[in-house]
Amino acid sequence: MVSEKTFDKLKILAESARYDVSCSSSGTSRSNSSGGIGNASAWGICHSYSEDGRCISLMKIMLSNNCIYDCAYCVNRRSNDHPRSSFTPQELSDLTIGFYRRNYIEGLFLSSGVLRNPEYTMEQMIAAIKDLRLRHRYNGYIHMKVIPGAGRELILEAGRWADRLSVNMEIPTENNLKFLAPEKNYESILKPIRMITENIRENREDRKKFRHVEKFTPAGQSTQLIIGASDDKDITVLSLANKLYRQRSLKRVYYSGYIPVNGYDSRLPALASPPLKREHRLYEADWLLRFYGFNVNDIVSEEYPDLDLSLDPKVSYALRNPWLYPVDINIADPMMLLRVPGIGLNSVKLIVAARQHSRINSDNLKKMGVVMKRARYFISCRELGFSQNVQDLKPEVVRRILLSGQKPSDAFQLKLFTSTVHPTPALT
Repeated sequence: MVSEKTFDKLKILAESARYDVSCSSSGTSRSNSSGGIGNASAWGICHSYSEDGRCISLMKIMLSNNCIYDCAYCVNRRSNDHPRSSFTPQELSDLTIGFYRRNYIEGLFLSSGVLRNPEYTMEQMIAAIKDLRLRHRYNGYIHMKVIPGAGRELILEAGRWADRLSVNMEIPTENNLKFLAPEKNYESILKPIRMITENIRENREDRKKFRHVEKFTPAGQSTQLIIGASDDKDITVLSLANKLYRQRSLKRVYYSGYIPVNGYDSRLPALASPPLKREHRLYEADWLLRFYGFNVNDIVSEEYPDLDLSLDPKVSYALRNPWLYPVDINIADPMMLLRVPGIGLNSVKLIVAARQHSRINSDNLKKMGVVMKRARYFISCRELGFSQNVQDLKPEVVRRILLSGQKPSDAFQLKLFTSTVHPTPALT
């Protein structure tokens, strides 16, 4: 039974935690042991959706929303006058187990404001998850935030008990971080990220040699970038994310549209609402970087430093590079198929397997899950049933069709009208 005092703390600290989006499915398996409870399944933990559409992981909680820092973009900055509270490590572990036993949650995401100093805060957070593992014998999924500035020993200890660790970078560039959070520095953030990466790699090597070596943060690490609190371009954001994936082997980079909570601070942009559309496009671009073989310069460039908010990044790429299309479905390389709008990873696998036995037509593509209303302008195949593609219609016409939702049968008439009444000037 949750006491009234604990419940009041829960309301305050759960609300404070909703601004941190750096958590999702577990990506790890931690099997149960004799006499223990819970297990961390590789397919993920329970999720819920907040009012603004964000996917949040339960139980998502802060140890404390007290903080010694005064970051311009943070709702928990020390200069804000709102209710403050803190759990003791035992209160937090008992609360987690209580919700778990009621089947409300299947995992824990734990973050915190900085109490006294980073070392003390990490000690309290570690004490909470250690109490879960040892006293309650809890084997479920735990994701824990690492506090920049904490020592190596504490980070190693955290990685022993948590399935995933995250160090939030928050602002994409060092200059803007200094401007918005002058008490923080980039090196104190990058240092634990490097440390966690190195220890994960060392642990993997040790486990190849010795079977009983304990796992170190088996679900890897992640980070969060706040979008819209600074003037950083999308090319800067994606270049940083790509570097973290390639050099630091991060599992995920999360993008959080800045929620205007501190409008009185003149350093922050005057936003009426969070840039959720930009956040969504960044996630789409991130997916292309991780799974579709795209480079940052394929998606954004010096000429186009920001993502097109009206079209998804793959369509934008195709319209900027029309000479690569149409792609012949029956002979194209799988990596080129992945660059066709409307064709996903599973569809490419099905196409490659099916074309070994017979030629593929448009009906086959629909059954394979290809989104033909987008793909039809960038492919050629047997019995397609229409001839207008991006070469026939020109990129600007295809763009209008996709944005307007016009029927494909009207595409050629639109192209003729555009060419006759409003001729496009020749490029020089």
